[in-house]
Amino acid sequence: MKRLLQLVFSLESGIMTTVRLATGGLGSLVGLDLDKSEDCKVCLTESLLLLTHRGYPRARVEFFEEDGLFVRASGEGEPEEKGEFPEDEISYALLGALNESVASRKQDGRLSEISFRFGK
Repeated sequence: MKRLLQLVFSLESGIMTTVRLATGGLGSLVGLDLDKSEDCKVCLTESLLLLTHRGYPRARVEFFEEDGLFVRASGEGEPEEKGEFPEDEISYALLGALNESVASRKQDGRLSEISFRFGK
């Protein structure tokens, strides 16, 4: 597995838009078609929203080339307590509908990492 890019950034909407654009570029670099690249961008956006809702101030996103694009998004920093977010169900549904390889990890009972792969 070859690491293409690693980013650590504040979970702010403007920065997340920039990360989304970078994701599209990396998808093109590894040969994903337009539909898979768009689906990958949606999955990353929803993953970052879920991490934001868990109170993480920052995220680490790693992109790897392995028969396509493998993406891992992790919460960084000390999470703050946040309330319930009903739209999280939509995020989970989108992740599951767009990709079969979505995996998640919890730390201290809180979602801390989401990963997925889009093949060529």
